Amino acid sequence: MRSALTAIRDRLDRAGMILSGLCAVHCVLGIVLVGVLGLGGETLLAPAIHRIGLGLALAVGLISLGFGVLRHGRVAPLVIGGIGLALMAAAIVVGHGMAEAVLTILGVGLVALAHLRNLQGHRC
Repeated sequence: MRSALTAIRDRLDRAGMILSGLCAVHCVLGIVLVGVLGLGGETLLAPAIHRIGLGLALAVGLISLGFGVLRHGRVAPLVIGGIGLALMAAAIVVGHGMAEAVLTILGVGLVALAHLRNLQGHRC
């Protein structure tokens, strides 16, 4: 039973890292396609996409990083992830533009780092 729970937590951390990467790709593609080529603005910059993405990041991050603290006792991944999630939330508030892109990319980078540290903590 314990190994099954560990496997689920590891999958959630990996999913969090993948979601973070997809978010960063979405952000960069949004800048390139909309800013440079003028394509796909209604779809790529739709507020619903960002709210859904933040909701997924919050759910996966808080569950997997929270369980990580319970398992290995290291709070650092949860703190790093929390800062990253806060930056992602701030990106939604500031609206489209360079500030949004910077906040989002910094946020998803920190969330991905937190999930990586959480996976490393499970193995210690």
